[in-house]
Amino acid sequence: MIKKITFLLSALTLVFTSCKEAPKNEADQAAAEMSGPEVKLYALDGGTVQVNNLEFFAQDSVYRGQTATFADAYYVIVHPEGTLMWDAGLAEALVGLPEPYTSPDGAFTVSRPDSMVNQLKSIGMSPEDIDFLSLSHTHFDHSGHAEALPQATWLVQTAEFDFIRNPEMETTQPDMYNAVNDIEKVQKLNGDYDVFGDGSVVIKSMPGHTPGHSVLYLNLQDHGPVLLSGDLYHLQANRDNKRIPKFNTDVEQTLASMAAFEAFADSTGATVYLQHSKDDFNKLPQAPDFLK
Repeated sequence: MIKKITFLLSALTLVFTSCKEAPKNEADQAAAEMSGPEVKLYALDGGTVQVNNLEFFAQDSVYRGQTATFADAYYVIVHPEGTLMWDAGLAEALVGLPEPYTSPDGAFTVSRPDSMVNQLKSIGMSPEDIDFLSLSHTHFDHSGHAEALPQATWLVQTAEFDFIRNPEMETTQPDMYNAVNDIEKVQKLNGDYDVFGDGSVVIKSMPGHTPGHSVLYLNLQDHGPVLLSGDLYHLQANRDNKRIPKFNTDVEQTLASMAAFEAFADSTGATVYLQHSKDDFNKLPQAPDFLK
């Protein structure tokens, strides 16, 4: 399923009766100054993760015996100054398999319905159109097609780069390491980063799930601010109860990031989308055909 949210960053549209006509009053002048670029957000289907042992997703045994099905979205943000892809779904080797793949330990069963190339084509784009790639983090379900963007510069927190490019990862987590090890265009970040310099697309550092985990803030005036959660929270129950997966790299960092995230969401009034929530993915409005 491919969906799109089209957002206009201007709250008012100023109509000119003549290209030479100046704003008639202060309100018109303010409207002219508030006008901004059109930004489009596309949510694309990067696959499905069936969690066969949900107990991994809390420090205690609250989820013992439970399972869950996670969405695995990735996103394309089109801005007049460039195009950013946020996250990269599951491995494209899953596309076309006759059955979903189950990990050797039985913890996860994963599938991916279509390739990035086909999904981008359906919105009138190609991999060459992506200028920037940023992964919320480098786990396998967020880096699937990360190396398939020939023009993209990888915007990555230094801590995450050092974490995933560590030679030890090549041995212990080869799939994660190999998903990003051949990316040549890299811009390292150290904290929050305003991608286009106008506050419309901001990568916010929220470590703890991994050393350089980030979330994405979109300043979309017509529809309100939006926060894409990365894997700060996988489940609404984890957000409500501050539950932390067993496999997070740092519990205290995660708790600090959760507090910072909630304070920022409150201060901005942002709508939060949990990226692994099927319900949140389905809340994104169905878009008309991009080519029309």
